[in-house]
Amino acid sequence: MPSWRELVLVKDHPMQRIFIEKVVVNIGVGTGGEKLEKAADLLKDLTGAEPSKRRAKRSIKDFGIRKGEPIGVAVTLRRDQAVDFLMRALQAVNNRVKKTSFDDRGNVCFGIKEHILLPGVKYNPAVGIWGMDVCVKLAKPGLRVQLRRRRRSKVGKRQLVTREEAVEFFQKVLGVQVD
Repeated sequence: MPSWRELVLVKDHPMQRIFIEKVVVNIGVGTGGEKLEKAADLLKDLTGAEPSKRRAKRSIKDFGIRKGEPIGVAVTLRRDQAVDFLMRALQAVNNRVKKTSFDDRGNVCFGIKEHILLPGVKYNPAVGIWGMDVCVKLAKPGLRVQLRRRRRSKVGKRQLVTREEAVEFFQKVLGVQVD
């Protein structure tokens, strides 16, 4: 597996390089309890990181969901952990991503229908089969200025990753076919 430092789309200027900032893996369960715990254990096994529970933002009476009730689990991966999981997730979708999966800010989201499609994962009847969403955030150097707590400042539009740059990154660096 390549290191996270090697997966960079090199441009003319060093501040225009594009790299993977983070990968977020999410499983939406819809209910709490035992199913949520199984999903959390599965995410921990797949990623090696501790998942956090996501709570409902509002009540939906038809689905039996109350506001504040845990209904999903998510894991944020960075650096080598993110690259390792992303490579496995891309293999699960046959290295193909739809063009509509890219947004205007350089984020890419795609879904995996069954977790057993990931390489090296075997079916366990006690866990069941879970689908998941994988979101990748691409960035350029200097974006931290906008996000840091101390001496926060605005960042120019040229420092934001565009849709075209994100597509180019996925095609050239990761070897993904964009349909």
